[in-house]
Amino acid sequence: MGALDVRILETANLGDRSYVVGDGGQVVVVDPQRDLDRLEPLVAGRTITHVLETHVHNDYVTGGLELARRHGAEYVVPAAAAVAFDRRAVRDGDTFTFRAMRWRALATPGHTPHHTSYVVEHAGEQAVFTGGSLLYGSVGRTDLVEPELTEELTRQQWRSVRRLAGELGDATAIFPTHGFGSFCSATPTSGETSTIGEQRAVNAALTQDEERFVRDLIAGLDAFPAYYAHMGPANLAGPAAADLELPAPADPAELRRRIDAGEWVVDLRSRELFARGHLRGTLSFDADGNVPTYLAWLIPWGTPVTLLGETADQVAQAQRELVRVGIDPAAQAVGGPEQWSGGTPVATLPRVDFAGLAEARKADPDLVVLDVRLAGEWQESHLRGARHLPIHELPRRVDELPDERLWVHCTSGFRAAVAASWLAGRGREAVLVDGEFDDARAAGNDVEQP
Repeated sequence: MGALDVRILETANLGDRSYVVGDGGQVVVVDPQRDLDRLEPLVAGRTITHVLETHVHNDYVTGGLELARRHGAEYVVPAAAAVAFDRRAVRDGDTFTFRAMRWRALATPGHTPHHTSYVVEHAGEQAVFTGGSLLYGSVGRTDLVEPELTEELTRQQWRSVRRLAGELGDATAIFPTHGFGSFCSATPTSGETSTIGEQRAVNAALTQDEERFVRDLIAGLDAFPAYYAHMGPANLAGPAAADLELPAPADPAELRRRIDAGEWVVDLRSRELFARGHLRGTLSFDADGNVPTYLAWLIPWGTPVTLLGETADQVAQAQRELVRVGIDPAAQAVGGPEQWSGGTPVATLPRVDFAGLAEARKADPDLVVLDVRLAGEWQESHLRGARHLPIHELPRRVDELPDERLWVHCTSGFRAAVAASWLAGRGREAVLVDGEFDDARAAGNDVEQP
């Protein structure tokens, strides 16, 4: 952005960004995540003057309060957010200035009722940090507060984006917090950078009238993770610092005790390795997939979690991702099923690709195919004759499924492995269909498209 120094900290699995905005030796931090050790190198040797929250976040536990305390910075939170700690309560039009940067709070309700964007001007340049308001080609979803508020918040979202476009110049750079795969986005976003001028041409909030925008946005909202219900209260209360020390190791006897007690013992190895052999009753959450979102979405909240990995680094990375969403693992073990089982037989999970599924359906046209993708994915296209049960609904609706072998698939195999391992752990017979759904037709499957 020229003279204005904006450094981006990506949190890929949550689809979010945090920002460090500097002028010489002083910086402002916008929407920091809980694992602050990633951020500290970006501010090393510089003074944090302010930590800004655009809103009380629904998809992660903030690190803002702890960061401000560590650095003696002013913690800026929208005034209408009923937090339980001291902060600078910012209102529409409030400003603060240091060195050559001038910041202004701009009320942009919609994603939440109290949502606030921050406009910064520096050396003739202008940028806006839009949180969950104006995203790249989309806006933040408006149904996260209460169902009865969704329509009004959607209307406010439309007006807020219009306000941003009306008050800011076309060259103004946009820096949203959400929208890079985040479930906080109302619809998929596009691009890695953008400006107000670019969004005028592509963003529905700026190309559609209010009534059409409201109708289309609400109609297109898909499910969002259940763990969101716990993030707001945690952030309002004031989260404690993250503890990233590895939890205590668990031996085979303790692992078996935890599994038998109904705790979640999560195998982070590849789903291929899991299928070949795993500790009976464990769940497959391939570390290459979106572990934090789907584990936090599915788990009965408060259930202790134990992590199993090939290496300590694999465990540590998953722990970091879970800490961001308020889950602190209780135990861990490193190695493989031979070390974890204590000499008892390991379990296996049948695994095929989409070509294998096509062959199996030729031999038995009545076999049960279970599609665990989200509703929007199913509506775009699906296998003819498959049953649809989104993965987040599986625990409460499993009794609706026939009591026979289930061939489970998703888009890539990650969610299918989670679902198949969950079913197997409850005594159901499941086959993991592991592959890219985009290849299903070429592999000989009959794909329906509306």
